[in-house]
Amino acid sequence: MILRVAFNKTNYLKYIGHLDLMRLFHRAFNRAGVPIRYSEGFNPHPKFSIASPLSLGIESEEEYMDVDIDYIPVDEFIQKVNSVLPKDIQITRGLYLEKEEAIASLIAWAFYEINFEIEEHKEKINVEDIFNKWLSQDEIMITKLKKKGKKKIEKEENIKKFVGNIVVKDIMDKNIKIDALLKSGNNGNLKPIDFMEALKRDTCLNIDMDSINIKRLGLYAEKDSNIYKPL
Repeated sequence: MILRVAFNKTNYLKYIGHLDLMRLFHRAFNRAGVPIRYSEGFNPHPKFSIASPLSLGIESEEEYMDVDIDYIPVDEFIQKVNSVLPKDIQITRGLYLEKEEAIASLIAWAFYEINFEIEEHKEKINVEDIFNKWLSQDEIMITKLKKKGKKKIEKEENIKKFVGNIVVKDIMDKNIKIDALLKSGNNGNLKPIDFMEALKRDTCLNIDMDSINIKRLGLYAEKDSNIYKPL
């Protein structure tokens, strides 16, 4: 059976990379004694997957993981696993799936809260106008490094279609807080730091890149132009 769970990743554990996070959950499942299933073959491994891995240094309020497991009540699974996990990574809820859809293939968008500082204070209406003009362009180009065999090559990419929306939440002196819906998944992916670098390059905001603090608030699937949570 596939159990889909949501979990958070906060505070100092935002510096744990994806492979270390996978190892952490593997050890937690073993210590908790939950009946997770293993692959067959010479080197069996636990059958679970995490959607849209976070970049190092980004907190998250809600990530998703699919676990292939023999039936155990959801509440019991959460209690057992949380009891052996660090307090800054905890499972928040779960649900057994009626049909198997890989979580990695479902995710289409990521929702971020981004805090940053600018050189001079601007009113909210002025900042919103800057964002609207930026997004009204036909193209917003960035350069990405792509692997081709053993080589890395530079590739230009238009990210305009990868930005769902930007909402200015708060401005306090020179500090700005925004929400940004950015493309994520197999059909396109925009890292929030690449988004911020393009914003700094193309606008007059004079963003202090060292001041940026990013938190992922959630992940979303999309079907027939409708965006929804996969759990």
